[in-house]
Amino acid sequence: MMWFDTALRWFSCVLILLGSAFALTAAVAIVRFPDTLSRMHAATKPQVVGLILILIGAFIQLRGHGNVWMLVLVGLFTLLTAPAIAHLIGRTAYREQRGRDGLLLINELGDDDTDSPA
Repeated sequence: MMWFDTALRWFSCVLILLGSAFALTAAVAIVRFPDTLSRMHAATKPQVVGLILILIGAFIQLRGHGNVWMLVLVGLFTLLTAPAIAHLIGRTAYREQRGRDGLLLINELGDDDTDSPA
């Protein structure tokens, strides 16, 4: 059974390193992307995937420990809150940048009376 423990340890290390790479690319993208909508995508997608991979790797490393369920709670909280936060940031960025950049000609949210025909 020692080979199984070694294989699990290597697998968890690979998951943690892969999750760290995802988080690093998300951090670089947040700094490099030009507008809020692009940064929002970088802040939610790879960041959450990276965190989940790190948590799975830590779960494998800490199996049998009493605090391992705290990792599950952190993962669930992240998966439940990240889409809602991204949605709110996206709506706010859309409203703030719609008139500025000239790329968005139609108000798809329908919350402004100036775009509706009178």
